[in-house]
Amino acid sequence: MDLLNTLVEKGLRRELPSREEALAVLATSDDELLEVVAAAGKVRRQWFGRRVKLNYLVNLKSGLCPEDCSYCSQRLGSKAEILKYTWLKPDEASRAAAAGVAGGAKRVCLVASGRGPTDRDVDRVSQTIGAIKEQHADVEVCACLGLLSEGQAERLKAAGADAYNHNLNTSESTYGDITTTHTYADRVETVRHAQGAGLSACSGLIAGMGESDADLVDVVFGLRELDPDSVPVNFLIPVEGTPLAKEWNLTPQRALRILAMVRFVCPDVEVRLAGGREVHLRTMQPLALHLVNSIFLGDYLTTEGQEGKADLDMIADAGFEVEGTGTTTLPEHRAGGCASACGSAADDATADVAAPVGSPAGGGPARTDLVTVRRRGAGTDLAPNA
Repeated sequence: MDLLNTLVEKGLRRELPSREEALAVLATSDDELLEVVAAAGKVRRQWFGRRVKLNYLVNLKSGLCPEDCSYCSQRLGSKAEILKYTWLKPDEASRAAAAGVAGGAKRVCLVASGRGPTDRDVDRVSQTIGAIKEQHADVEVCACLGLLSEGQAERLKAAGADAYNHNLNTSESTYGDITTTHTYADRVETVRHAQGAGLSACSGLIAGMGESDADLVDVVFGLRELDPDSVPVNFLIPVEGTPLAKEWNLTPQRALRILAMVRFVCPDVEVRLAGGREVHLRTMQPLALHLVNSIFLGDYLTTEGQEGKADLDMIADAGFEVEGTGTTTLPEHRAGGCASACGSAADDATADVAAPVGSPAGGGPARTDLVTVRRRGAGTDLAPNA
């Protein structure tokens, strides 16, 4: 179809599609889905070949967040039955990170709930970064601690952090419907702080919190303007005990169209398939590897991910290969800011979410069951996400 040919040509030239073209991708039918995936796959392979980067999330501090983000099980007033704990010690976090590295993770994402770190918190995380780097010198470390104050990004960079994650999540026009305790502009400012400090910026979205197609295109175009190295795409997991607990609108086909649209708008950045892929893509996850070049290995913040061996088998069976530590993730023209692209943790609370978007577009009815929130290691001596 002419639309897809145009989008492939623009993607190979790193040219921004029009808003109308991006909206048209979301409006394609299920009958056209494989054509959409094949077209976006050409753009993905141009810039990233068949490599898949693995990332591992370590939840440094869980629950008890003062922010009111509607999608988050750690939010103010959340009744979700999640594991709550204060800061992991550096050696505990390093042991948890080692499990991901042993499974092939190239990047470790250090996440902490809360509005943003205090200076003492930055010291804690700096010690943790040092402990991880001491054991795994080649591993990339991405911090995700919420809103940053002046000078904090520089301190994280000096401690050895490679990247910083803070997601925009949704469009500026709908942001106030999802969160009231901070603004879209606050999030943009934090990403700018990270970029100004020389950290590789990572910022993405949560698809499907009741937003329209236009809102989805708005946030992705906002990300293109912000120009992070990595764009994580989360799909809302409606968690019982949160305001969005009943929002089940995604189908696998819809999720794939969203990923394709992101790839066309952000052709040469690391597109990360993040929270909710197992719940919403299900058996169609291998198709998503033709659109994204990065995934999480293991669990998210408060929800379980797919078994690591199943991920590795899926990558191999689909004809892709795990990206090694000696390979630079980003294309050469983008690789100046960081040895390789930023990983995508979820920001202060988002990695365990994914989303409902508009009406289900075929593929059967959307799921209506709620996800049981539990953690590997809960109630045992295992470190979180071990």
